[in-house]
Amino acid sequence: MRIAVVQCSSILDDPRRAGNVIVDRLRWADREGVDLIVFPEAFLLGHSYDPETIRSRANKGTPVIAALCERVEAFRATLVVGAFDLMDGQVFNSAFVVEGGQVVGRYAKAHPNEPGVTAGRDFPIFRRSAVSYGVNICNDANHPGAAQRIADQGGRLILYPLNNMLRSETADRWREKSLANLIDRARQTGCWVASSDVTGTSGGLMSWGCTAIVMPEGSVVGRVQELNEGVAVYDIPAG
Repeated sequence: MRIAVVQCSSILDDPRRAGNVIVDRLRWADREGVDLIVFPEAFLLGHSYDPETIRSRANKGTPVIAALCERVEAFRATLVVGAFDLMDGQVFNSAFVVEGGQVVGRYAKAHPNEPGVTAGRDFPIFRRSAVSYGVNICNDANHPGAAQRIADQGGRLILYPLNNMLRSETADRWREKSLANLIDRARQTGCWVASSDVTGTSGGLMSWGCTAIVMPEGSVVGRVQELNEGVAVYDIPAG
């Protein structure tokens, strides 16, 4: 399976513009024979730690996802993209798996560190090109048990949509730790690990960007350069 993980600028409250970025990358992915492409945490409307902003974006989550699905129906690659969303009145930080213009699955962050966000309880397994995979989101990487839930179900690849847009001093602290966490989760589970992150500055915050692909024994085989937009690509063997 050829996987691509995207590192890009944060886009806030502009789903049309975020959708344009996704469509452009999907067009590229189909030309390059990519099977699965991953975007950062909460990319569609933007991430936040402000409860009112989170709920406002969650209220828009379902129609924004539906509109995106219409735009990406014709593309071959499986898309994994995140947004805050509402379900039964509760706010979740979710990653949606989209194929052929349809949401075929959803993972809700098990260890949310955003105020007012409900923890997800399920760890669904998906399959593409003979590779089974699951999703953890950002802070989940600090919790080995979340990754293990995927490995215990036979998952061979763990996707990590990230959003490391933080105050500069906090971003500096996490600059090396984010990658170290991904390597630890790969070695712990024996799974491939792939992350997608935002980069640059936004509203007084900054992200170095930690977009990488890690082999099960911990070697980094793909990495987008810090503070640069781009894509890391790797062919993960079937098994």
